[in-house]
Amino acid sequence: MVRLPRPPGRRALAATAGLTLAAVLAALPSTASARTTQAAAPRADGPLLSYVVNTASGAGTLRHVEQAIAGAGGQVVIAYDRIGVIVVHSANPDFAATLRRVPGVQSAGATRTAALSATATDEVGAPEKLTAAQVAKLTATAAPGQEPLEADQWDLRAIRADKAAAVNPGSRSVTVGIIDTGVDDTHPDLAANFSAGQSADCVGGVPDTSPGAWRPWDPAVDYHGTHVAGEIAAARNGVGVAGVAPGVRIAAIKVSEPGTALFYPESVVCAFVFAADHGIAVTNNSYYIDPWFYNCLDDPDQRAIVDAVQRAAAYSERKGVLNVAAAGNAGDDLAAHALTDASSPDDSTAVTRTVDPHTCLDIPAQLPGVVTVAATGVQDLKSYYSSYGLGVIDVAAPGGDKYQIPNTPSANGRILSTLPGGQYGFLQGTSMATPHVVAVAALIKSRHPHASPAAIQALLKAEAHNPGCPTGLYDPDGNGVQDATCTGPQRWNSFYGAGIVDALNAVTR
Repeated sequence: MVRLPRPPGRRALAATAGLTLAAVLAALPSTASARTTQAAAPRADGPLLSYVVNTASGAGTLRHVEQAIAGAGGQVVIAYDRIGVIVVHSANPDFAATLRRVPGVQSAGATRTAALSATATDEVGAPEKLTAAQVAKLTATAAPGQEPLEADQWDLRAIRADKAAAVNPGSRSVTVGIIDTGVDDTHPDLAANFSAGQSADCVGGVPDTSPGAWRPWDPAVDYHGTHVAGEIAAARNGVGVAGVAPGVRIAAIKVSEPGTALFYPESVVCAFVFAADHGIAVTNNSYYIDPWFYNCLDDPDQRAIVDAVQRAAAYSERKGVLNVAAAGNAGDDLAAHALTDASSPDDSTAVTRTVDPHTCLDIPAQLPGVVTVAATGVQDLKSYYSSYGLGVIDVAAPGGDKYQIPNTPSANGRILSTLPGGQYGFLQGTSMATPHVVAVAALIKSRHPHASPAAIQALLKAEAHNPGCPTGLYDPDGNGVQDATCTGPQRWNSFYGAGIVDALNAVTR
């Protein structure tokens, strides 16, 4: 089932003293030597693990490395030649160390610590599902021109998405890729905007595009992706709720393991590459990659994970994809100098460690070029759970909080959206804030079809409104103590980055 998140989604600076992530990786000692160590026979007495092997460019290098993989007892699952990433299974406990000595291998490491078997999402708590009676009550209160349940969608009004829809609901030529737990494309609010031809199951690293492969493993627990989908593009069709960009298309790229909802690196690599190669304009990433909360570049396994996912994300950006990710729900200042990771690895036995946020990275949120999102509540304050940080957060958006909403039928301060099986329910978290930013980015792409990912990101920030740091006591959870301290000027601060996104500005400015 979808797990309550461990301290999620921290995004520190991606480089130290002006270095790019690639420069930081390059500055570390190389794991390849001039010779390959030959073993009489590879061991096969360890757990069957998945690995990523990252190579230098060139067909000759890839062929040579694939031969070395076979010689070390590995089986190639898939080779992404255009980014130099190979996904491998092996039961040889010496596999990664052996491959690191192969010329042309730049990094190699295990992507998990537990054996392969036949959630790392950023929402807070389980969904509060609407009953049939509640749906009927809300439908009866709908104003003319509203969707039946729109009266409870305070988040649309907070970013003026209701007004934006009357100007430009988004283009059918723009598709958003939801990298998540799968999407129920049969939902009556999603079916009209769903693109099956741009959807896949990427679990394990190999895309499966067979019909329905993108749907949730278990609709009762893998609801997260369907909720995200409705926030982005639930159709204005007289049914249920409305999305922020109800005219754009949505695609599902499923990456969560069945029964565990873990998001492993090889699945996310597959998702970014698939999005790049299938015309996706924006991806929604409301998760963190397992099994390491932070991937430290001085650890060879974790360094290989960062390398592989960074290559895939950079490839997607070069192909015109803007990637947007949740900052997480730990309520941490992500610009801190030292952080504690007490939850890694999360697929076996966690060990508490202190990490340097400049060289131990949370991905995908911390990758260069990714838009990192904080959550706000009904009063435009940073949500009590949302992580923050000066120079870390790019923008903010409604993610929900505990406050009640005056003049709404249920007075619920969380985010109402679609759930599998034609249902609706409330959730909160930076998982819910991120789709709002993704949808506004899709509106910008609809209006400026030739805009690059960097240009869309710049427009997101320029068109946002920033309430500035709150004055007085910041106590959104009502415990009577200062819960966080906002720093920075109004135009760029630690709570909101450049500000709260604005859908109407996106379609009119």
